[in-house]
Amino acid sequence: MKILIVEDEVRLAEALGQIMKEQHYQADIVYNGTDGFYCGLSGDYDVLILDVMLPGENGFEIVKKLREAKIATPILMLTARDDVQDKVFGLDRGADDYMTKPFVPEELLARIRALSRRQGEVIVEEMKFADLTLSLSSNDLWCRTKSIHLGYKEFEILKILMSNTGTIISKDTLISRVWGDDSDAEDNNVEAYISFLRKKLSFLGSKAEIVTVRKVGYRLEDIS
Repeated sequence: MKILIVEDEVRLAEALGQIMKEQHYQADIVYNGTDGFYCGLSGDYDVLILDVMLPGENGFEIVKKLREAKIATPILMLTARDDVQDKVFGLDRGADDYMTKPFVPEELLARIRALSRRQGEVIVEEMKFADLTLSLSSNDLWCRTKSIHLGYKEFEILKILMSNTGTIISKDTLISRVWGDDSDAEDNNVEAYISFLRKKLSFLGSKAEIVTVRKVGYRLEDIS
């Protein structure tokens, strides 16, 4: 999912961007109303998170102009003021939802998912393989009634393996996709996290196994 964040408070904007990144959403951030309007005008985004009080043009003006330009992107407005009239004003101009700062990240994400579904996008909440279920929203790994929480890199590695069952994934691919092309990560970093994942699969009593293909990489297999 691709999100546009229009927020002039830099720390809040960066925090929102990090929340989106942790959910594996692509987030673009702009810090004033004028840039927000022109980015929103592209129609490239699935959801627009828009602050009300902005330098340049305020959020109400941006919503009105985007709707006049026939841009149907769902818009979630943010405000520091818990004023019913402000909410009504924004919704009447074409906003789809409204949240008051401060807010709970889980509620924000739930509202974003709801807005995206209105656009017809199917949000995949979990992945399954053998007796495993991986939650994409909480990073929890389930095996029947037992569960364990995965750290970020463990989650990313397992998600890649579950997305490519039957395919051998090289260490270089995992380093590139999990650590990034510019990182100093090496093969032993991958080996360490594969070991962590294997211990968690053993703890869960899963029939899924991460198999090492010598000098090639790893593959997820169902050994039941």
